Amino acid sequence: MREDGRLLAIRRADNDNGTWELPGRVLELEESPEQGVSREVREETGIHVEVDQLTGIYKNTARGIVAMVFRCKPSGGTERTSAESTAVDWLTPEQITERMSEVYAIRLLDALDGAGPHVRSHDGKHLITSSR
Repeated sequence: MREDGRLLAIRRADNDNGTWELPGRVLELEESPEQGVSREVREETGIHVEVDQLTGIYKNTARGIVAMVFRCKPSGGTERTSAESTAVDWLTPEQITERMSEVYAIRLLDALDGAGPHVRSHDGKHLITSSR
């Protein structure tokens, strides 16, 4: 997250619909989560980041995938696309809501609220409301 409150997002090149999402994917076996986040963001966007804190854990119940989301601070680099991104941009919360599906937008919006870490589940398209 930048000091002006904008959040880094990419338009994915490795799916058919060009959706906007957070940068990141899979950790290498020898990496800590923080090292993996830093590497993935740099590879996909050109931006160097310092990992700040875990803001959420999100489970895709349809695919059995669990994603961890960390708030980061930019520390250098220049925005650029990669083999995994066709666009890189710093979005406002309003733009995030407009451009991203619900299950990705909530991850960035959760990172802003300071009340995390959040734990949420979704079916790949929509959040699943807890019955607690």
